[in-house]
Amino acid sequence: MIALRIYTAGAVCVGICLSISSTVVAAGRPFSFGRDTFAFANETVFEFHDGHAYPRHETGPTKPKRFTNHCFVMSRSIIQFRKFARFDPALPPLEDEELAARIRKITSQRPWEPAFPEAERIVIPGYRDLRSLSEARTGIVQRNIGQGWTTYFRPGNWRILLPHGGAQQAKTHEALERSLERGEFFVAYLTNFPSSLNINHGVLVYAAKESGSDAARYLVYDSNHPDGPRTLEWSPGDSSFLYQRDTDFVGGRVVVWQVYGTFLQ
Repeated sequence: MIALRIYTAGAVCVGICLSISSTVVAAGRPFSFGRDTFAFANETVFEFHDGHAYPRHETGPTKPKRFTNHCFVMSRSIIQFRKFARFDPALPPLEDEELAARIRKITSQRPWEPAFPEAERIVIPGYRDLRSLSEARTGIVQRNIGQGWTTYFRPGNWRILLPHGGAQQAKTHEALERSLERGEFFVAYLTNFPSSLNINHGVLVYAAKESGSDAARYLVYDSNHPDGPRTLEWSPGDSSFLYQRDTDFVGGRVVVWQVYGTFLQ
């Protein structure tokens, strides 16, 4: 059980499950990790041991087809499904071609635009939520949410070359807090360029945890890990972000840039 900070009407919710957060969109339904995220993972290009990357050594007559380089796309798509789609499990599921067309229509919407009114949302029939859709129709979803390679040419990528000391990271933290206060998501570009090259990743920050210390902690959807949320921490003492240690990251300090908040991000 983890306490989350609720940003609506100054209320505080304590002791609710990990799956519930404060992020609410036009429909008014709280975000649920087990309902509003993808059932499949964004697979890493390299294999990792204790957070360090090594070339993969595939065995067998053919190399397995892997779903890689989609961390930004999957983080963005969570927002697009939340803002522009509506699931109706009472209706029969669509054939592959029509389902693919609707997914493409949803993921072609600009993620920074206001959510569609409920009656105008793009309907996905036959499934209760994104998790059940992506579990049952994995290939259709993967092929139609967007190409991963295009994110390497995003307009905002050049910002990693800009100064990113404590003052700049403090502004990013303020932007993150404002996003959550408005009931919005915050897609974070995590990097530690140029000091190191062991993380270059996009994640979705969707709620703040209550913290007993000066540090602020946030729940994160990390597309590499569909099993449950990860944690991003803000350390006010040295104005820096810390990302949790995991199989594919050694943990510790990262530089955070917001993406998909505006057109040029």
